[in-house]
Amino acid sequence: MNTHPTPPWLQERSDGVALTVMITPNARRTEVIGPYGDALKVRVAAPPADGKANATLLQFIAARAGVHRHDTEILFGKSARRKGILIGGASIADLAKVFGG
Repeated sequence: MNTHPTPPWLQERSDGVALTVMITPNARRTEVIGPYGDALKVRVAAPPADGKANATLLQFIAARAGVHRHDTEILFGKSARRKGILIGGASIADLAKVFGG
């Protein structure tokens, strides 16, 4: 039995799990930093221009979650630092372990 509460940046949905992130583009490397209020802070090694940061973020999230890139999509915040990411094909328990919940 899991006695740990679900982190606030993960939310179960009928079509997958929503992950709320706060990104910092133009970083040296793409990495998870840790909790940032009700979001997960992620540094992205790509510029915010031409959707490059979004593409890098989705590829990184998919790889960490163990799903295909096409199983991830941006729910909100395409042009903002705060984004909602839908991850299909993954459980909330597995994602909490992967992303430090």
